[in-house]
Amino acid sequence: MKKIKLIYKTLILLPFVFLMGCDDYLDVNESPNSPEKVPVSLLLPSGLVGSAFSNANELNRFGSTVMDYLYGAAGSPAAWDIYNTDGANFGNQWRFEIYGGALTIYESIINSPDAENAKSYVGIAKIMKAYTFAIATDTWGDVPYSQALKGSAFPQPRIDTQESIYKGDTGLGIQSIFDLIREGISNLGETSSINPTAASDVVYGGVIANWKKAGYTLMLKLALQISDKEPTLAASIINEVLAADDYIKTNAQNLSVNFGGSVGSQSPIYTYNNVSLFQNDIMASTGYVNLLTSLNDPRLNLFITKPTGSFVTYENGFTGTLAPVANRSKWSSVVTGASGVGPVKLITNAQRAFILAEAALAVPGVTLPAGQTSQTLFEEGIRASMALSGVSATDITTYFTNNPSVVTLAGTTEEQIKQIIVQKYIAGTGNGLEAWNDYRRTGYPDFPEHLNAVGIDGKRPKRAQYINEEVQRNPSFTPVVAPNINVWWDVD
Repeated sequence: MKKIKLIYKTLILLPFVFLMGCDDYLDVNESPNSPEKVPVSLLLPSGLVGSAFSNANELNRFGSTVMDYLYGAAGSPAAWDIYNTDGANFGNQWRFEIYGGALTIYESIINSPDAENAKSYVGIAKIMKAYTFAIATDTWGDVPYSQALKGSAFPQPRIDTQESIYKGDTGLGIQSIFDLIREGISNLGETSSINPTAASDVVYGGVIANWKKAGYTLMLKLALQISDKEPTLAASIINEVLAADDYIKTNAQNLSVNFGGSVGSQSPIYTYNNVSLFQNDIMASTGYVNLLTSLNDPRLNLFITKPTGSFVTYENGFTGTLAPVANRSKWSSVVTGASGVGPVKLITNAQRAFILAEAALAVPGVTLPAGQTSQTLFEEGIRASMALSGVSATDITTYFTNNPSVVTLAGTTEEQIKQIIVQKYIAGTGNGLEAWNDYRRTGYPDFPEHLNAVGIDGKRPKRAQYINEEVQRNPSFTPVVAPNINVWWDVD
C-alpha cells in the first residue's frame, strides 16, 4: 500500500510540491510498481506536468540567469547571477520533479497492468522518460539511469556515465537514450485499446501522430547535443530522423505542456514570475535587452514589460541599488503564459529548424531533404518563432525586408553557427536550460562573464553539483564533481 499511496500523492500534489520544498515526499529510488491498479489516464497528465516543472521551474531560473535572459535581483537568482552554486541547490528538482516525480510516473505507466492494452500511453511515457532523463544528465553529467527507479533491487543505484546514457553499454545493461525513444515511437504504432484523450494528454489532446513527431524531434535535439563529441553517431541519427520524415514541422505540433488557470494548477514560470512570494527576485537582464535591440527584433516589446514606458534592467552581476519593484522590466505573459495556463514549451518547431540549420553546417555527413539549406531553415526558424510570439505576418515580412543582414547567414561556418544560435536563443526565451546547453556546446551567445562573478573560476558553471542529500545517502556520488568541469558532450 505504501507505493500506491505515493503514486496517488504524486497525482494530487505534484503541481504544489515543487513550490513547497518538502523534505520527505518521495525517495529518489522508490519503485513505482504495485499490484494495485492506477489508471494510466490519471498517471500521464501528472507525468507531463512533472516534466514541465523539471524544465520550467528552478532549473529554468538558474539557466535563464546564467544565460542573461534574467537578472538575479534577490534570493537564489542573485547567487546564480554571480555563478555561486553548490550542493544545496536543486534538491527539490532532483528528488521531487525528476526522479521522484516525472520519472517515477512514467515508469509506473510502462509497468502498469494496462500496459499491454495501452501501448500509446507506454510510447508517450518512454519518449518523455527519455526527455526527462536528458534533463538530468545534461544538468548533472553522470547520473543514476539504468538502475534508477528499481526500488529495493538497487537501493543505491549505480551512477551511469553520460556517455553510456547517450550511447548505451550492453555489457552493463545500459540502454541508449536514443533506443528508449525508438521503443516509444514503435509502441505508438502498435494496436492500443486504451488511448489518451483530451483530458489525459495535456500536450496533444490524444493525437498520437504528433507524439511520433515529438519523439523524432527529441532525437534531433539529443543528436545535436552530442555532435561535437560523436559527430558520426550524431549524423547517423539525424539522417535517420530525416529519412523517417515524421518530425515537428509546424507550431501546432510543438511539444508544449498546458496548465490550468487557477492558483495551484498554473505553470511554474507564471507562478514564480507573477504570484509567488519570490516574484521580485528576478527581472530582465540588460544583456538580453541590448541584444534584441541591436537586432531591431520585434519580439523584444512582446517578451519584456516596460512599466515606466522604457526598459528598466540591470547588467548581470550588478550589486548596486535597484529600481522600485513596480518599475522593473520582467517577462511578459507572452513568455509566462496568460493566467498561468502556459504552455511550457519543451520542444518547438523553431527549435527544430535551428537544429537542422546548424547540423547541416557543423555535422559532417548530414543530408538535408531536397530544397532545404541552412539558410532556408534559418529563416524558417525565425519566422516560426516570431509567429508563435504574436508578430503578425505583415510585420514578419517587413522585418525580413528591412533587416537582411540579420536574417541572412554570412561569413565563416563559425560565424554562421553563431547567427543560428543567437536566433535560437531568442526563440527559446523562457527556456533557460536549452540556452545553457547550447552555450556549453558552442560558446554562443557570447555574452561577457557577469560582473562580480565568483564560483570556482569566475566563469559560467559547466554543470550543477550533485545535491547534498544524494551524496550523503549514496556513496556512488563521490567524489563530488565541481561545477567548472565539463560534462561529457561539452568538448570546449
